[in-house]
Amino acid sequence: MPKKKNRLTLYIFIGMGLGLLIGTIFPNIGAQLRPLSLIFIRMIKSIIAPLIFATIVVGIAGHSDLKAVGRMGLKALVYFEVVTTLALFIGLTFVNIVRPGVGVALKGGEVPGIASQPQKFGDVLIHVFPQSFFQAAAEGQVLQVVVFSILFAFALSMVHHKKKAILDLCESLAETMFKFTAIVMRYAPIGVGAAIAVAVGSKGLPVLINLGMLILTFYACAIFFVLVIFVPVMLIFKVPIKRFLQAVKEPALIAFSTTSSEAALPKAMQAMEGFGVPREIVAFIIPTGYSFNLDGTSLYLSLASVFVAQAAGIHMTLGQQFVMVFTLMLTSKGVAGVPRAALVILAGTLAQFNLPLEGIAILLGIDELVDMVRTTVNVVGNCLASVVIAKWEGKFIENYIPEP
Repeated sequence: MPKKKNRLTLYIFIGMGLGLLIGTIFPNIGAQLRPLSLIFIRMIKSIIAPLIFATIVVGIAGHSDLKAVGRMGLKALVYFEVVTTLALFIGLTFVNIVRPGVGVALKGGEVPGIASQPQKFGDVLIHVFPQSFFQAAAEGQVLQVVVFSILFAFALSMVHHKKKAILDLCESLAETMFKFTAIVMRYAPIGVGAAIAVAVGSKGLPVLINLGMLILTFYACAIFFVLVIFVPVMLIFKVPIKRFLQAVKEPALIAFSTTSSEAALPKAMQAMEGFGVPREIVAFIIPTGYSFNLDGTSLYLSLASVFVAQAAGIHMTLGQQFVMVFTLMLTSKGVAGVPRAALVILAGTLAQFNLPLEGIAILLGIDELVDMVRTTVNVVGNCLASVVIAKWEGKFIENYIPEP
């Protein structure tokens, strides 16, 4: 699996290189390749609704027995929500300070500026709730899809006799959409190459400077998050920092090198159990965190969403950005197992706020570079969460000596 992913990454970089050459040497031809990038965008967009629905239903209805998990489940959910929300706002702060998208002048066809469509809070609140799931899915109203999925999942958790059949169906749907995503990603090198050719052919080489600024902004944002959030959390809960860093080193390296949270999961669970977190806490917190505690992904999503708005020349007020953060807070839950999960979530969010989806294809070209750090922060964050919950529950074994 890593070899296939590395091969796809190589092909994406080759596609970027060819798109760069075409856009530079033959700008007129490059500007006419937009249909090839739009095909990729439309296929990605078709994944969003069924994937979000299936993963949220399985994630909530499959783990909804809070009586069984007791205080641990509630504390974990509170911790996950606080940390990921902080990550979203930190990403939002960095992208507004650095403004890496300004100057790209990304064109997205018929893209109504949301700044020209002011809405009252009541209108926004009403718009959150769907009249029809299928209408919401067809129109790309991802927040409505999320709300429907959450309510459906809670309703399903109250069903006893036939709950398993629907859960099995949703798990099968999610697995199918994972495979669908893998198929779509085979076309990614062409879509990405075409998007780069269009961007460079129409706007010139300066667009690449903005992408470099986005990468550096995200790296700085991730370092800031670790220092300002992770370190204080470890100090507050009296986590032995040196021992924790030593324990988390291997799963973090696996995550960094493979850009796969799943590849690091077995080692992360083993490392935290060896660190002194009881097995029952490790088994619940880390897998659940893979769906609900995506710190690195949250950092990137808010940053990338506003980057696309800046690139398209669409001004978003702070109020509109806060609504976007609220949307991301919901949509970023439950799809950790999807290849390029951030890409799928970002596509849904951009569609929700009428931002040009062409930005997705351009961002995919640098996705591997940000994904290494993004995935590493996700894995380290979930390891830390297991220690925090163990400490909070008073079950952490301070001087645990693992069996040989």
